[in-house]
Amino acid sequence: MKKYIVITSINQPTEAVKKFAKLKDYNLIIVGDKKSPANYLLDNCKFLSVEEQIRSKFTLAQKLPFNHYCRKMLGYLEAIQQNADVIIDADDDNIPYDDWSFPDFTGNYDSLENLGFVNIYQFFTNKKIWTRGFPISLINNDKNLQPFVQKTYCNVGIWQGLADEDPDVDAIYRLTNNATCFFEKREPIVCKKGALSPFNSQNTLIRKELFPLMYLPTTVTFRYTDILRSLIAQPIMWLYGYNLGFTSANVIQKRNPHNYYKDFLSEIPMYETTEKVVEIASDSISARDDIKTNLTKVYQALQKENIVQENELKNLESWLYDIDTLMG
Repeated sequence: MKKYIVITSINQPTEAVKKFAKLKDYNLIIVGDKKSPANYLLDNCKFLSVEEQIRSKFTLAQKLPFNHYCRKMLGYLEAIQQNADVIIDADDDNIPYDDWSFPDFTGNYDSLENLGFVNIYQFFTNKKIWTRGFPISLINNDKNLQPFVQKTYCNVGIWQGLADEDPDVDAIYRLTNNATCFFEKREPIVCKKGALSPFNSQNTLIRKELFPLMYLPTTVTFRYTDILRSLIAQPIMWLYGYNLGFTSANVIQKRNPHNYYKDFLSEIPMYETTEKVVEIASDSISARDDIKTNLTKVYQALQKENIVQENELKNLESWLYDIDTLMG
């Protein structure tokens, strides 16, 4: 199995990147941007400079804005061009533990079903903490979900690994609490049809069949792009029998500097539309269509609601064209 790790970075090789580069059986791609170092020197790593991106045959490379997180998608396309079977989304400030790994895609796992949004963190800690993208209207919903957990056979399409110390939370948490969190070790837990949780692009494994769903929307804010992707992906995954799984923390995040108030402003569209996006996505798709057609239908519906801009559809079209060219 060909396994690729994709990271975008504007820094010299960080501790996390250096450790990822040493992992056997994985191929590392670093996607640069205009702020990235001119000379990115690291063994066992493919660095995609801006110049190389422009020279590539990817039509998306000509459409994406510079100094934008969404340029990471060019790394996905590079991995797909190299016949990747799985792609791991990672960040340059998430340091993998020595036993960093993900479970098998299929197996009997603790699972949830038909519960709507669930705060997945509550299964890994007793602290009051929630994932970025979890609806703020539900933050104080302390319903015990443990009785709803069942051990069932699961077909996982995407695995999300948690991060210790400075996990992925929204700016409201960081501005009002900001306590560190080290999660408890437990068996993986899987969200099956009707049970939703946002997932990010920081420590996430995606199987080949779902590569089209890796599209990062380009016309929403930086703090919303991967969360919006996750909200769109899950209803589509259910149509084809795929589930979303979460594992105990397998990285520790030494977070790059952030302005929490600016993060909050960037997250406002996320707070406003999270639940609406899932409703729109669910109403727009059909099992009669393939993944790419359903993805397009969702974005068309989101554009009509002004959640994404008109230009989003053009960028999505380029992404899907490149996917078709590379995967057939």
